[in-house]
Amino acid sequence: MPGNVGARISSGNVPVQIAESEDVQRDNRRRVALAMNGLVPMFDPQAQLFCFKLERTAAGLTRKGLSRRYTVISLMGLHELEKRGTPSPIAIQPVLDGLLANTDWVDNVGDLGLLLWLCALTAPQCLEEIVSGLDVQSALTRYRGARQGCTMELAWFLAGLSHVSLAQPGQFSELRDVAFRTYKLLRKNQGEQGIFGHVARSRNIFDMLRSRIGHFADQVYPIYALTKFGQAFRYEKATESALDCALAICQAQGALGQWWWHYDGTSGQAIGEFPVYSVHQHGMAPMALFALGEAIQSDFSPWIYKGLRWIKDNELDFDMEDAPAKLVWRCISRPALKRYWTVIINTLGPRQGSKEDLEVVFECRPYELGWLLYAFAGRDESSVAGLSS
Repeated sequence: MPGNVGARISSGNVPVQIAESEDVQRDNRRRVALAMNGLVPMFDPQAQLFCFKLERTAAGLTRKGLSRRYTVISLMGLHELEKRGTPSPIAIQPVLDGLLANTDWVDNVGDLGLLLWLCALTAPQCLEEIVSGLDVQSALTRYRGARQGCTMELAWFLAGLSHVSLAQPGQFSELRDVAFRTYKLLRKNQGEQGIFGHVARSRNIFDMLRSRIGHFADQVYPIYALTKFGQAFRYEKATESALDCALAICQAQGALGQWWWHYDGTSGQAIGEFPVYSVHQHGMAPMALFALGEAIQSDFSPWIYKGLRWIKDNELDFDMEDAPAKLVWRCISRPALKRYWTVIINTLGPRQGSKEDLEVVFECRPYELGWLLYAFAGRDESSVAGLSS
């Protein structure tokens, strides 16, 4: 399936090719250093967990809540950093041990998938106990999100199963059937234009709309999961489905590189522009598109780096990277009521282009920096050492 992905996208939306120049490598190292150092104040040493978010308040940056899900994703990013020769500023093993000591927090199929994914990468020797102890084989019937066909959760679960197979080929043959059933459930949520709805199709009026419309997360995680599933089980149809979705979001990418928030599975169009999330620009889209590009020997870097430029060159001309605070602000958004009304209206016609009422949301969540590391920590293997400041 190798080839030029630009050939399947209208010429008006194919960005200029960007070589892996010294400037690009330097920018990659800068953002990796920022993410690595930015995770440190988000970590609660006593709880051995990352916070839910770091928020700008009148008293300064304030850590709020704890999140095991965000901890899992952060550890995957830090592990990628260590794979490339840079010590993690936070010891990974004690945090992982804490997550595995009591797994009662795993109450949905998505978190189960993330935990499998993390352990496949960092502690494959623990997989047998986890697969048995968490009854992975019955997950699709036990968890509500799986029964509802929640796209993001199914994608995380499929990614986890795929990484288990890649980490220990042939050792978990009983999970092959689970993986293919998950794949089929996920594919049912994909429209003819490549776009995924948020949940499985249903007769419920509310779910009918959600099955047609998907978030950006409902696109990017399936791209990654289908790519890894295709590699793990040598199933090319899955990779083709990943490519269909990737081409659809690249076609819909904004003029400033925006990865828009809502997509219509029927038309394949972006129908809800804001919020535009920084993590989509610097973490999630690069993670998925790099993985797919490597799998099919094609180059998505023009769209990836166009998306990265939005961090500094966006609708508000505001630099979302805050070097002193060592973080990237969460998103550019508008009031919630106006956001959802725009999505509903745009299902009936062309996307609106208003830029009124936009504002920066001054918070950052650990998973945002975790995905950044996962995507970029290994992009320049010769230059990852000595990043801490």
